[in-house]
Amino acid sequence: MRRITIIVITILFSTLAFSQSKVTDEFIVMDVDAISDEQLDTIDVKKKLVINDYTMVGVQYGVGLSQVMWNPSQKQDMVFVPLNFGVTVTTYGKMFGYMPFFGFQAGLFYAREGYQFEYNEERDYTYKIEGAEKALIDVVEAPVLFQFHYDMWNFKILAQLGCYAGYRLSIERFPGKTGYVSEEVRHSFVDTDRRWDYGLKGGAGFALVFDPVEIHFQAMYKHSLSSLYEPDHYSQYYYRFAYPSNIIVSVGAHFHLTKRSGMTKAEIKKKAKDMVFNKQRNGNYQSNGR
Repeated sequence: MRRITIIVITILFSTLAFSQSKVTDEFIVMDVDAISDEQLDTIDVKKKLVINDYTMVGVQYGVGLSQVMWNPSQKQDMVFVPLNFGVTVTTYGKMFGYMPFFGFQAGLFYAREGYQFEYNEERDYTYKIEGAEKALIDVVEAPVLFQFHYDMWNFKILAQLGCYAGYRLSIERFPGKTGYVSEEVRHSFVDTDRRWDYGLKGGAGFALVFDPVEIHFQAMYKHSLSSLYEPDHYSQYYYRFAYPSNIIVSVGAHFHLTKRSGMTKAEIKKKAKDMVFNKQRNGNYQSNGR
């Protein structure tokens, strides 16, 4: 059984028995069993993190705080929604060929958002839509985000910004204390409701890296540019708008599909073969007296 390994040495060896060999950033083929533990302890290897252009797939789960930007404005409470689940594909690449801090992420998410009106003491009234003081909406969305990442050995800082497209799947309306919701619209959209959604999404976070797995912790903000309903649903002369917005805190597990840093085994083997080939070619060249 061959016990031969290829070790990349980037510094000069001054304390080993083979110190007479001058070694720079090249491959040395040796028998590992021939090196004692005392000799290995004297080797000062300076590690350098070199990020590859790599890809990973992940799953995320989060909770959110949801509200709506109303025009005209209405008094409201934020709604806690413990459902935001999705899968993502992230790919990293070097911008301008040498800046390894950027990447793109695409995903598919199933989430819930909503609104809840607050009692207005000045008017002694709670605003309602279709007789409901509160509503929860299930949505599916597909975000595409531009990502900045700064990597350390087992830690990463993240920032993302992009857009998304979505669809409002279902709705549930709640009458609250003073409202009344008919059974026809309690679990149904009406003709003036808008089902298609789109908007902006961005946030920041950090990751713990345990190659080949990364655990991401993120806080994201999502702002819709598609109103919940047609602006003239109440009056053709008096437009109203309602743009959902959400704050989402999530945790995700992302699995590397390709190597994160350093050379892959195939790259190491190729470089070793090239070195052996070059050495043999140079030897033949000298033996032929050229």
